[in-house]
Amino acid sequence: MTPDLTGLASQISLTPLQAVGIPIALVGSIFLALGAQFQHRGVTNVEAKTEREGSSGLSVGQILNLVRSAPWVIGTLMLGLAVVFQLTSLGFAPIIVVQPLGAVALVITSIVNSRVSHVALTRESIRAIAFCIVGVALFVTIATFTAKSKEITETQLITVLILLGAITVIFSLIFAFLRKRFKAIIYIVGAGVLYGFVATLAKVVIDRIHTIIITHAHGFEWLTIVCVVALLAATALGGYFVQTAYASGPPDLVIAGLTVIDPIVAVTIGVVVLREADGAPWFAIVAFVVAGALAVYGVFQLAKYHPQAQH
Repeated sequence: MTPDLTGLASQISLTPLQAVGIPIALVGSIFLALGAQFQHRGVTNVEAKTEREGSSGLSVGQILNLVRSAPWVIGTLMLGLAVVFQLTSLGFAPIIVVQPLGAVALVITSIVNSRVSHVALTRESIRAIAFCIVGVALFVTIATFTAKSKEITETQLITVLILLGAITVIFSLIFAFLRKRFKAIIYIVGAGVLYGFVATLAKVVIDRIHTIIITHAHGFEWLTIVCVVALLAATALGGYFVQTAYASGPPDLVIAGLTVIDPIVAVTIGVVVLREADGAPWFAIVAFVVAGALAVYGVFQLAKYHPQAQH
């Protein structure tokens, strides 16, 4: 049976208050794009200063030099603001609505990096970026009609933590033994997956803090504390992967991976584990899969055809 468009329109599940999360997330995307550009410059400056490539993993000395690099510090502050806006948006709207909006940062980063590096984007790389944007835009549109925030149960939260623990161990082992074979796309995938879990845990912590404020409860329960610890650990490892990715590829490739893989992981968790799309019709689920495939295809095409990545 062909779905009635009028009926579909009536299923838009975002309230006006939840919709506020969308412009907040877009502002965060601007800071994300600018922060990535500054951090990339800081990493390349440190590589030049230490005369050592960081593509197989930044050394302790290089990390210490980053802290003293003005562009990197500025970029970090901007990324901090991006995180603040992202967390604020998560406080208003479901993960599967606001998380994919970071893809706007890809367009901004691509334009800024092309101007700064004086390297024009090729037709193939522009087409790859278009795949990313179209895929994510389709994702957000569908999510707007189908997403519903739900209270996360302890069982769901423990499932997320177990999955994060397993993935962190896997990426840590792969990095320890195979990092000399790594290319930028591997670091980007690792960081994107970890940050997808970070977004989910951040949403959990925000909701639980809100509950504590509303109910006037005292203190955090043990599971919330575990969430905070896991969130910080995943952020640290993901951040290291991002900085190493900057040493391996251009900033717009890094942002492309993060703004596509991160939300796909977060949305997958939201749909499969947190059941945020339980009311979605079958064709919406199919569209989710198609949109995600388009966006991921765009990332790998960008890694293949970006002029700086080829260089």
